[in-house]
Amino acid sequence: MIELYESQRAMRNMRRAAMQRGVVAILDVGSSKIACLVLRFDGSERTREIDGVGPMAGQAGFRVVGAATTRSRGVRFGEIDAMQETERAIRTALQAAQKMANIRVDHVIACFAGAEPRSYGLTGAIDLDGQVVTEQDVSRVLSSCDVPDFGAGREVLHAQPVNFALDHRSGLGDPRGQLGQRLAADMHMLTVDATAIQNLAHCVKRCDLELAGVASSAYVSGVSALVEDEQELGAACIDMGGGTTSMSIFMKKHMIYADTVRMGGDHVTGDISMGLSVSMQIAERIKTFYGGVHATGMDDREMIDIGGDTGDWEHDRRTVSRAELIGIMRPRVEEILEEVRARLDAAGFEHLPSQQIVLTGGGSQIPGLDALASRILGQQVRLGRPLRVHGLPQAATGPGFSSTVGLSLFAAHPQDEWWDFDLPADRYPARSLRRAVKWFRDNW
Repeated sequence: MIELYESQRAMRNMRRAAMQRGVVAILDVGSSKIACLVLRFDGSERTREIDGVGPMAGQAGFRVVGAATTRSRGVRFGEIDAMQETERAIRTALQAAQKMANIRVDHVIACFAGAEPRSYGLTGAIDLDGQVVTEQDVSRVLSSCDVPDFGAGREVLHAQPVNFALDHRSGLGDPRGQLGQRLAADMHMLTVDATAIQNLAHCVKRCDLELAGVASSAYVSGVSALVEDEQELGAACIDMGGGTTSMSIFMKKHMIYADTVRMGGDHVTGDISMGLSVSMQIAERIKTFYGGVHATGMDDREMIDIGGDTGDWEHDRRTVSRAELIGIMRPRVEEILEEVRARLDAAGFEHLPSQQIVLTGGGSQIPGLDALASRILGQQVRLGRPLRVHGLPQAATGPGFSSTVGLSLFAAHPQDEWWDFDLPADRYPARSLRRAVKWFRDNW
């Protein structure tokens, strides 16, 4: 536990060093693509003290000066599966982004999906020594939180204070400087499979880079795809990637739950490939140009040339109706959405005051998906695109780049995490465990 705390602090200090230099790389390691952005920070951002309890600030202060994507290799279900192939793909994306930016980058902040995330809601309370809440008091109340025994082989990826209460006043973003007798805190902790983080860190090191931070794709997608009101009132962000579908729930501008389903757009492509006996490349092209999940009478008559280069003339000249293609795609998309629904129900999402659902990620571009999703998830559903940030090329503004853009915002304006405070070294208890959403819902 203490080593983890120290390694996270070391990364945070490295991020500060990168900010001082004014340039940092953003790396989104996905199952279908690896995206890299090079960010340049202007002087005002670097001289300003970046930390402070509370939600993410606005998104000024940096500019995208380099961007590149490459097809992902060696990544399955959002986790590194073949180290050398992933290393090659990361180098390719990084070199292209550096070339565009015309600058060399040493520090990288990365995000990944998968790794079986689990959310916990923790609580702690202390009596104040003085009348005024100090930085030291915030450290003390965070270290008094009941940390669950989350098992061996797990690592804490995020641990964010999401709410403070001073005497009888709850819902405080930053209690420092306020008067009171008793301070309480609620914290959201997200743990993941430790091997996934270690593999990512090792892979980044092999690319001659320093890892200055890691984040969950589910979290950063929500940061960029949910508008401010949605983050405040309660919303779920469903990021449909290639190998995984990540989800995060936000409330009062903080993530209070995250999870991952090990299915995504690549599984839909695989079904088309098997159903039509074509290669994955052709299946991907057919899905992109003709795919959908809602068939009309017109689709029986719209014929699609399958194409192919097997040399068998009959085989390569086949056609299929769009209705048949939709018949192949729809069951898998329904299966993914049903699984998402089950996870949201288990989290207690339906008890939040607002139940907006935002679909994003490359897989969300299937025509008709929003209507199908609102039928299965039974909520208001909209398609989300990432926020616009300075210098972002047009090619990187689609929903497939929500996590990449969100990671840039996370790098520039990180929310406070547990390890940003000097915790007393003897305070790492392992006691109670509350599942996150229910806990926040009942206590806020």
